[in-house]
Amino acid sequence: MQQIVTITDQGQITIPASMRRAMSLDQYNKALVKIEDRKLLIEPIVDLLSLGGMLIDKSKKQKNIDKIIELEEKIISKMIR
Repeated sequence: MQQIVTITDQGQITIPASMRRAMSLDQYNKALVKIEDRKLLIEPIVDLLSLGGMLIDKSKKQKNIDKIIELEEKIISKMIR
């Protein structure tokens, strides 16, 4: 998917709606912008605060703290890839 966009005099661009939908981005998401091989890359990043409460059901079922920590690490590693 590609599309030509305009860069404003303040250096801003608008990401087309179809691309935002394809990447599940909305107005409150964060993104990492970097240069690689003279190209700008935009990668969505996960706000770690949005992960709050993801393990509540798991922690009730499994009292073992080592297992809970392992599950947290797996979830965080998936989210930051």
